[in-house]
Amino acid sequence: MKIAVTGATGQLGGLVIDALLERGAVPAQLVAIGRSEEKLAPLAGKGLETRVADYNVQPDLVSALEGVDKLLLISSSEVGQRVAQHENIINAAKQVDVSLIAYTSIANAMTGGMELAEEHIATERLLAGSGIGYVLLRNGWYIENYTDQLMGYLNSGVILGAAGEGKISAAARADFAEAAAAVLLSDEEQNGKIYELGSDKPFTLNQLAGAVGAAAGQDVAYKEVDPEQLEKIYADAGVPGPFAHILVDTDVRIREGALEVSTGDLAKLIGRAPASLGKVIKDNLDK
Repeated sequence: MKIAVTGATGQLGGLVIDALLERGAVPAQLVAIGRSEEKLAPLAGKGLETRVADYNVQPDLVSALEGVDKLLLISSSEVGQRVAQHENIINAAKQVDVSLIAYTSIANAMTGGMELAEEHIATERLLAGSGIGYVLLRNGWYIENYTDQLMGYLNSGVILGAAGEGKISAAARADFAEAAAAVLLSDEEQNGKIYELGSDKPFTLNQLAGAVGAAAGQDVAYKEVDPEQLEKIYADAGVPGPFAHILVDTDVRIREGALEVSTGDLAKLIGRAPASLGKVIKDNLDK
C-alpha cells in the first residue's frame, strides 16, 4: 500500500511523515510530494520515494499520484487559490484511482461561519462529488499560530484580539500530524468519516496571555480591541489587507464558538491527551 503526502516539505507535512514512520510505516511505502526537489532530498535520504509536483500543474500531479492508494491532501497555504489547486489534486487522484483522500479541513467548517472556512467547505464539497473515498480531518487552530508571535507578546507585554471570552481548542501541530498518521494507517474503514479535532482543554486569549506570562516570568495582558481598529492595527503593521481582515474575522468567530471543539476525537486518534498549552509555550521559549 502506497501512502502519499502532499506538502511533505511543509511544517505539517514533515511532522506527518515523522509520525507515519514512528507508527510503523515502512519508508518505501511513503510518497513525499513537494514543489522542490532540493527540499525533498532529506526525505529521500530517509528512504522515502519523493516526487516533485505543484498544486497548480495537474499533469505533474497525475504523475506524482501514480500507484498511490491513500493520499493526505494538506490544504494549500495560498488563501484565495486553494479551491482551484485542490480541485487539480482531486481530479488527478481520480485519474489514477486513488482509493482514499484524507483532507486537512478546519474545525466546525460548516457551522463556524469563518471566512477562512469557505475554501475548505468548497473542497469538502468537491471531495463529496468526486466519487473517491474521503475522510475529513477538521483541524482546529494550531497553538503555533500564537507561539510564533511569542517575542512580540513578550516585548509589548500585550496580546491584542477581538475574541472576547471565546474558547479556542488549539493543539500542537505535531498532535494534528499524529492524528493524520493514525487515520492513514488505520485498518478501520475511514471513508465518509469526519473528525473534529482539537484540544480537550480550550483556552481564551486572556488565558493565553496568562500562560505566556507564567512561562516567561513576566506580566502579559490580553487587550480586547474593536474589530475595525484591530484590522487597522494589523494593516499598519504590514499585514496585507485581505489577510488582516481574515485574522480579525477569525477572532470575531472565535467569540461565537467557531474554534471550540468538544468531540475528543484528537485524543482518541493519538491515544493520549494532546500537549498542553503551557508545555507548547515552554518548549518554544526553550528553543
